[in-house]
Amino acid sequence: MSRLGVVLFQLGGPDTLDAIEPFLYNLFCDPDIIDFPFARLGRKPLAKLISTARARKVQHHYAVIGNGSPIRRHTEHQARLLEAELRESGVDATCAVAMRYWHPFTDEAIDRLEAAGCDEYVLLPLYPQYSFTTTGSSLNEWTRALAQRGLGRQCYTINDFYKNDLYLAAAVERVDEALTRMAEAGAWPQDDVELVFSAHSVPLSVIERGDPYQQQIEETVALVLQRGGWPLRHRLCYQSKVGASKWLQPSLRSTVRKLGAAGIKRVCVVPISFVSDHVETLGEINHEARELAASVGIEQFEMAAGLNGSPLFIAALVQLVRQAIGVQAEDERLIAAD
Repeated sequence: MSRLGVVLFQLGGPDTLDAIEPFLYNLFCDPDIIDFPFARLGRKPLAKLISTARARKVQHHYAVIGNGSPIRRHTEHQARLLEAELRESGVDATCAVAMRYWHPFTDEAIDRLEAAGCDEYVLLPLYPQYSFTTTGSSLNEWTRALAQRGLGRQCYTINDFYKNDLYLAAAVERVDEALTRMAEAGAWPQDDVELVFSAHSVPLSVIERGDPYQQQIEETVALVLQRGGWPLRHRLCYQSKVGASKWLQPSLRSTVRKLGAAGIKRVCVVPISFVSDHVETLGEINHEARELAASVGIEQFEMAAGLNGSPLFIAALVQLVRQAIGVQAEDERLIAAD
């Protein structure tokens, strides 16, 4: 009888301040991130240069969230919850985490699943929307790692899940929770809050090569708004730009400044491309953007929490895995037909 291995992919993050620079070096050595003529010769020196400079710039982000990223903790918790739910549903599965740029790396995930006797895999990148730079990079690394070991395994791949109803319900739930906190603090979300959806930016050159990420982000925002039904103004922005090249705009910082200049007093930021709280949400949004908002006259600033261990989100992952291997319960068929 076959045993299923489920691989949860994430970019990862430095777990200590000392790990920031090597984490960034691994990121900027990625051919799916840094690619140019003769890149094989210049990629490592350039990665060293960028990572050294960038580490100094972002160190304070990690310092204010506990001197390291919590993304490994959140992702491993998601893996444990998913594994338990899959087994409860009758799927003999072992779940492992494969981070792209910091521990546990892809090879470590393969070691865990091979030791568990898994002979077929579901590849589940935890990026709701597909991009060459995230899902594509993680899957490319998986392919390389298997090839280096000479392993041939049946793999079922989930490329994106931003249209999944349970995922969308989980996102709406987090926004509702944030708006409730604002209302309890004195705001009136029905007519006095602006929703700001913030997604990780990518270089325009990636989009121009046919990457579907921007389109899928915009679709996700539309689907969340449709299901949420909030009578609120909203806008979409992007964050975490690196380097001097052109990336998707407008930026989170410029958006916050424009909101302040327009006299908007209450803002709820929704991290729409992330499923776990980490430096981009806790540092860039909940700390840096919050401080900027206060400086430009925004009186109330709230961030929708990451999905993390949300039961609805875990249910979405269970459904995705079961559908990938062709096992669909009656309630899942009803959801799909709804």
